[in-house]
Amino acid sequence: MTSIPHGTPGGPDPLRALGLERLRRRTSMKWRTYPEDVLPLWVAEMDVPLAGPVLRALTDALALGDTGYPAGTAYAEALARFAAERWNWDGIDVGRTAIVPDVMLGVVEMLKLVTGPGDPVVVNSPVYPPFYQFVTHLDRRVVEAPLDPGGRLDLGLLARTFQETAASGARAAFLLCSPHNPTGTVHTAAELAAVADLAERYGVRVVADEIHAPLVAPGVTFVPYLSVPGAERGLSLMSASKGWNLAGLKAALALAGTGAADDLARMPEEVSHGPSHLGVIAHTAALNEGTSWLDALLAGLDTNRRLLAGLLAEHLPAIRYDPAEATYLAWLDCRALALGDDPAAVFLERGRVALSSGLPFGTGGAGHARLNLATSPEILTEGVRRMAAASARGPRTSARVPEPPAGS
Repeated sequence: MTSIPHGTPGGPDPLRALGLERLRRRTSMKWRTYPEDVLPLWVAEMDVPLAGPVLRALTDALALGDTGYPAGTAYAEALARFAAERWNWDGIDVGRTAIVPDVMLGVVEMLKLVTGPGDPVVVNSPVYPPFYQFVTHLDRRVVEAPLDPGGRLDLGLLARTFQETAASGARAAFLLCSPHNPTGTVHTAAELAAVADLAERYGVRVVADEIHAPLVAPGVTFVPYLSVPGAERGLSLMSASKGWNLAGLKAALALAGTGAADDLARMPEEVSHGPSHLGVIAHTAALNEGTSWLDALLAGLDTNRRLLAGLLAEHLPAIRYDPAEATYLAWLDCRALALGDDPAAVFLERGRVALSSGLPFGTGGAGHARLNLATSPEILTEGVRRMAAASARGPRTSARVPEPPAGS
């Protein structure tokens, strides 16, 4: 039987702090979408308490009644310090940043600046479902350039895709997910430099969603897109949201390369009214004072990746799972289980465990499911046990179970 590893260097593991009974008192999407007999391992919320510095900053703000509109550059300054210390990148110029409500709404605003209605937006499927939803609702056209079989950028395919968009005369953009959701792939400096070269060659504007940047595994290096040669006309969205579990405290930052400052300056002033002032306070505190908490979390996530690999090898060896270099998401190839295109629906129906369906992630998502491993080892173990029991009943023959919204 797979054992649960113990001990987390760098401080107490936040993933071990909360039991199931307390978690079920939460009222957020993860815990209220399904009935109480369902174990939720789907949407991108972590089962952790707030980091101490974040809790103190919010408590102090509430005690002061500091609940007005956001102002100032403290968030950008905190991110600049974090980037210099964490990624050895001192390229964040506070003057080329802007606060936005969250990363996806920031993506929408950036795409408005560099594309027009009907223009193509290239994505690397399988990819975060809101890329499709937000781009389509913006009246842009999604063009897929799928990852290669190893889950990495297919630069040859990307070049051909960029060339086709350039030949059409459209104002094309490339919506880059870095680190990649759902695979957890961390793009290398060489890959990103190649992307920048292709983008300049074919006149494609790059908008990078880098929300998972703080969540890289030990020994893995995250490379900001704007740090690579040739990325001067790029735009990026960053946030402390995923790293410190702050999705309900809305705030993110838009960053512009040196050649994109004029684009960012055209963003409507009212966009800056959307972020939460308490969100800005929380994100700033996380980046300034929450790095020890983050390190403990990263160690716990690494432990959970190894635990999940062991549990799957023991109970569901037919599932292909490659522990990711980043994020707290596990991309599971369930095709060998013969559960159909939507194995998550089977796990939910038969095992009462909720994973994210792979289908909304686009090409490459059929037969896959995304599992959120940012929980306690005990809950993760129970989730795999339920999945194994569900798959033991054989190939799927029942009608598809309706899925909830894709979420984050």
